[in-house]
Amino acid sequence: MANSLDQKYVPGSENHVGQQMHRCITQLFPYHRSNAGVGLRQTLSDLQDILPIKVHEVPTGTKVFDWEVPQEWRIKDAFIADEAGQRIVDYCDSNLAVMSGSLPIRARMRAAELRPNLLTLKEELNPDWVPYRTAFFRDAWAFCVSHKQWARLNQDDQEVFNVVIDSEFIDGSLTYGEVTIEGQTKETILVYAHCCHPSLANDNLSGVAVAAFLGKQLLERVARGDIPFKTYKIVFAPATIGAITWLAQNEKMTANITGGLILSLLGDAGGFTFKQSRVESSVNRAVELVMHNRNTPFEMRPFSPFGYDERQFCSPGINLPMGCFMRTPNGEFPEYHTSADNLEFVSPEALADSLDVVTEILATLEQNFKPVNLHPFCEPQLGNRGLYRAFGEHDDRGRFQEAVMWILNQADGTKDLLAIAKHCELPMKLVREAADVLVEHELLGFSEA
Repeated sequence: MANSLDQKYVPGSENHVGQQMHRCITQLFPYHRSNAGVGLRQTLSDLQDILPIKVHEVPTGTKVFDWEVPQEWRIKDAFIADEAGQRIVDYCDSNLAVMSGSLPIRARMRAAELRPNLLTLKEELNPDWVPYRTAFFRDAWAFCVSHKQWARLNQDDQEVFNVVIDSEFIDGSLTYGEVTIEGQTKETILVYAHCCHPSLANDNLSGVAVAAFLGKQLLERVARGDIPFKTYKIVFAPATIGAITWLAQNEKMTANITGGLILSLLGDAGGFTFKQSRVESSVNRAVELVMHNRNTPFEMRPFSPFGYDERQFCSPGINLPMGCFMRTPNGEFPEYHTSADNLEFVSPEALADSLDVVTEILATLEQNFKPVNLHPFCEPQLGNRGLYRAFGEHDDRGRFQEAVMWILNQADGTKDLLAIAKHCELPMKLVREAADVLVEHELLGFSEA
């Protein structure tokens, strides 16, 4: 797969893809996204300036496996004000100030009554940070406040405050968007990014931006006449219920998905982390091979049924070979799910680097297939097929010949090229080139991996 990142990010290079992604995040940052509703639609509408996203609306109440599509939650205003009308907590200042999915309320309350509905962080973490919390699928309301705000609201248990959350739940629909980039085969690589958090730059907008600009690169590639071997599908949807809904709506086509990535947390300064798919897969091997060759800080983690939407894609009935690719994992940096996950926390350099790595991983997946030796009884004659001349056409002719011999030996239909590349410790690009030559000389057949 062609890689449009022909240079590393340089500070001040305003047209570099890293800066473009950061500008995209900046534009999307203010929207109050939730698991359904206006903020989600605004986000997908803006992303349509980058990609030809097809938007789908799934009505409230639609059965999706063991779940139902929820009502839309809408909020107009929310605040806690003292008796003089001074707002101490104000939704207009930050859309994190209200727990997402909060029930409406309008009341006068003493501080002691209000206290159970105030969510805050430990003072020692940072007295100015506000937590992000949700109440979807349960009846509750709360305000998310900094420790400084919490202290002000608890000066006197008898002090009275005006408490307002002007919200409502309405029948509507859950919105998701997808882009399909047709390849030469129906075999599909799926890229998924959740887009349901309000004003969190790393979680979840960094994954959204990387997925969007990945799609942009693929479309530019197609425009040059370079049609991918495999089909790509890029999906933007809310976490959990969005992934469940998309899978329920697309259950038949999942048979074509042979690998993919959930993208999130790709804008911070940490090293890369990959949470593997539930079963051993070409995705796991592709990530391991790419990161080994890049020789950068990296951690492979086994699958666990916690975290992002790998839980849904790797559930027993679906069981797709998809893993979660990120930098610092969720919950393992102090800024996670707080107001400190802001535009300053994510950098153009990290975003560009993340896109570069994801592009390389998917390129490796695209090159993969399961070869079958069409002349498996002893070694075939290579000289009378001109293959020795092919060896001489490569600068690394010794390694190219090595790749040819390994493929012929290992191509029993049970191993893909990634497994062979790992076994013989050769670059995937070289192994694929050798495989293509063997296919051309009718020594190798293949089935889609």
